[in-house]
Amino acid sequence: MGKEIPAEKSLNLIRGRLCDPSFIFRPLSASSDSNYSKLKFIVSTSITEGCNNSILLLGPRGSGKTAVLDLVVGDLLEQFPDSVSVIRLNGLLHSDDNCAFKEIARQLCMEHHLLFSKMASFDENSHFIIAMLRECGLAHKTIIFVLDEFDMFAQARILISFNLLIGKQRLLYSLLDAMQSVTSQAVVIGISSRLDADQLLEKRVRSRFSHRKILFLPPSRDELDGLLEHLLSLPADSSFPSGYVSRFNDKIKNITSDRRFKDILKTFFNAHSTVNSFLKFIFCAVSLMNLESGLLSLENFKAALSSMQRQPKLEAVRDCSVLELYLLVCMRRLEVKEQSSYNFISVMKEYKAIHDSFQTSDYYAQNVCIRGFEHLRERQVICYAENRGQSQTGEYRPMKLLISASELHQGMRSHACCPAILLKLLDH
Repeated sequence: MGKEIPAEKSLNLIRGRLCDPSFIFRPLSASSDSNYSKLKFIVSTSITEGCNNSILLLGPRGSGKTAVLDLVVGDLLEQFPDSVSVIRLNGLLHSDDNCAFKEIARQLCMEHHLLFSKMASFDENSHFIIAMLRECGLAHKTIIFVLDEFDMFAQARILISFNLLIGKQRLLYSLLDAMQSVTSQAVVIGISSRLDADQLLEKRVRSRFSHRKILFLPPSRDELDGLLEHLLSLPADSSFPSGYVSRFNDKIKNITSDRRFKDILKTFFNAHSTVNSFLKFIFCAVSLMNLESGLLSLENFKAALSSMQRQPKLEAVRDCSVLELYLLVCMRRLEVKEQSSYNFISVMKEYKAIHDSFQTSDYYAQNVCIRGFEHLRERQVICYAENRGQSQTGEYRPMKLLISASELHQGMRSHACCPAILLKLLDH
C-alpha cells in the first residue's frame, strides 16, 4: 500500500466529520443559550436534585433534535455513570401499548441484568415497570425515557365495531402518573416534528405533563459560518504537510467570503432549511473535490447545488416522447394566443396547423395522440382545468399546463431528441 496523498486524506477526514453528529453539533452547543445547554440543564438538574421532569423537543425533520439529545445523554452518562439509565422507544414501532410496555420491561431487564419473560402479560409488565421506577428512585438512579415520534404515542384510535373512541395514551398516562410518586426519579423526553404534539394529549395526561418545549429552528448565518469553518478547516497540528494545510484553509476562507458563495447558500436555504440538508449539501460538494489540486473550489459548491435542486417537472419534460413535446408546445401556443380554455380537440387542431405549415415528418394519428395526452396527465405535466364536466369524454374536457414557459423551454433544450422546429415554435 502506497502512502496516502494529502488530498485523499483530507477528503476522508472531512467526510468522517460530516458523518459524526457529535463533531457536527459540538460547536452549535457552545452557547449557554443553545438547545444543548437548555436540555442538559433540565436533565442534569433532575438527576442531581432527584426530581421528575418531562420535556418535548420540537422541530422539522433533520433539524438536529435526536443528535443534540444523544450528545446530552452521552455527556450525562460520562458525568453520572451509575446514576442514569436510558430507555428508548419509537412511536413508529411501539405505539401499541402492549408492545411499548414489553419493550420498556425488556430494556430495564437488560440494563439491570434481570431475566426478561416474553410471556409476561400487560399487567405484569406494568407492575414491573412501576416497581423498577420505585427501586431506581430509592437508589437515586434516574431513568430517562426517550420517546421518538412522540405524536404517534399521543394519537387516538377508533374501535369501529362499537363506534367508540378509545384513548391510546395508556403508556404516557402510566409513566407520568408513576412520576407523581415521591419515590420515583424519571425524565420523559418526547421528540416530534409536530409543533402541536402537546395538544394531542388527553386531559388526564396533559395535567401531569410539565409543559417544557425546546424548539429547533434553522441555524443563523453566524452559526452557519462557524459550522462551515469547523467542518472544512484542516487542523494545523496534524500529519498533513504544513504548506498544504495553509493553502487548503486559505482556499476555504476565500470561498466562504465570496459573494457568489453566499448567493449559492441563499438559494439553497430557500428550499432547504435544516442542518441535515445542509450537511448533505457540504458532503456532495466535498465529494466533487479535485484530487489533483487537493483543494475545494466554488464550482464544487455550484455543482452540489445543482445536484440537490431536483426539478421533477424538468425531468418529466426530458422523459417525454417527441409526440408529447409537440402536444406541450401546441398547448403553450394556445395560451400565448390568449385562448383561455382549450381541450384535446383544439390542441389537435393546432397540431395539424403546425404540420400543414411546416410539413413535419412527426405527425401521428389521433388515437396515438390521445395516449400521449393521457401519459402527460399521468406524469402531472398537464391536468384537467376543472372538476366539472366529468361526464364528458376526455377529449372535450378543458385542460391546462402545469409547467411554466421557462420550465418547458429549459426541459426541451436538454431533451436528447427534441426537434429544432419545436424550439423555434416555442420562441415565436
